[in-house]
Amino acid sequence: MTDRMIIIFAAFVLDLILGDPAWRFHPVRGMGMLIYNAEKALRTCLRINPQPEAQRVRKRIAGVLLVIITIAVSTAAAAFIIYMAESINHYLRVAVEIWLCYRLLAMKSLRTESMKVFEALESGDLERSRKAVSMIVGRDTEELTCEGVTRAAVETVAENTTDAVTAPLIYMLIFGALGGFLYKALNTMDSMVGYKNDKYKYFGTAAARLDDIASFLPARISACAMIAASFILKLNYKNAAKIFKRDRYKHKSPNSAQTEAVCAGALGIELGGDAFYFGRLVKKPVIGDALRPVKAEDIRRANCLMYVTGGIVFVLGECALLAFSLCVI
Repeated sequence: MTDRMIIIFAAFVLDLILGDPAWRFHPVRGMGMLIYNAEKALRTCLRINPQPEAQRVRKRIAGVLLVIITIAVSTAAAAFIIYMAESINHYLRVAVEIWLCYRLLAMKSLRTESMKVFEALESGDLERSRKAVSMIVGRDTEELTCEGVTRAAVETVAENTTDAVTAPLIYMLIFGALGGFLYKALNTMDSMVGYKNDKYKYFGTAAARLDDIASFLPARISACAMIAASFILKLNYKNAAKIFKRDRYKHKSPNSAQTEAVCAGALGIELGGDAFYFGRLVKKPVIGDALRPVKAEDIRRANCLMYVTGGIVFVLGECALLAFSLCVI
């Protein structure tokens, strides 16, 4: 447990300082390449029909096989690297685990990318802000207004507080680097194939359902931590708790609206609402109350909430590991 405390502490600090610089051999990029190639191979080998309503059972089976392949290869690769490092030197293994865990966190990178949107909005360059926000959201951004761009950026920071920060952190705290890799593999699959469009309606079902299960508790822990963060930051924590209770299930995913609802309540703004994806209008409920208009500054506030939320989960997790170590001794 002492090693794990050191590993998580170092990984968290590295993410705060260095962020997640682009690198050819990034673990998550490797997962993405694995998923892409495995999907391509499965569709070819099982002769998946491109027609959306055809071969439902075969597509579901292919989706399950994709999950098995991705999880097995991702965790086995990480386990092999850690094992080889340990066989050479214990301290090398600790250093390798620090590096692996650090690359699974994306707090600073999420802030960096979302603040590019903020800076473009502040300069009055709507086209640049649309381009910047398109890098971090899945919706169509070509026709978004300044308010729409801002809302999209705030939503992705709020939602990814779980996916990119607290959930991998929780899994690493409990299960170590391999736990983080397992979660990140599921989450990456969901982001690539977990859509309900014609291509992935049945193929991505297994990945989407498992990601929902894996993120269920972390999303709720994150929401509670974010309510505490809104209190620390002197935001409207009472409204954050109110909107969380009222709107946390206003999303197709059982997890995505948990932190979005808290963020909307803390900032006193509306999030959610209809949006275009791949040229198709998707009806989505509104989250929160429009106590005031959405402003570019809300992107900065959402990032502050993300940082403090991540910090709370990190501190509580480290304290839990310390308490467990003392009890074992």
